Amino acid sequence: MIEETSKVPKITPGLAEQVGVKAARKLKAQRNATPGVWFGLGLMGVVGWSIVVPTLLGAALGLWLDRRYPGGRTWTLALLMAGLTLGCLNAWHWVSKEDQAMRDERDNDDE
Repeated sequence: MIEETSKVPKITPGLAEQVGVKAARKLKAQRNATPGVWFGLGLMGVVGWSIVVPTLLGAALGLWLDRRYPGGRTWTLALLMAGLTLGCLNAWHWVSKEDQAMRDERDNDDE
């Protein structure tokens, strides 16, 4: 009887676990790359525009109403403040939604 001997290296359970952990860590690092400077600048730009646009629209509407119905600058100031408030609430909502999405993603990656 001919006995076949093959030289297949035996993999110990400890080695397999270490390789699996390192591979999972590498994949997680590739998925969650650290955002760079451009990401931060883009985020500031989006937040800035979400405040500026409603503020300018409120001021423009206020100026139009003040020209149409004379009586000072009451419409301009009131709608400027309303647009600023609306823009800040919009930015706060958007940032909190993005923050929650990042937390959910981090929690899902930890599991």
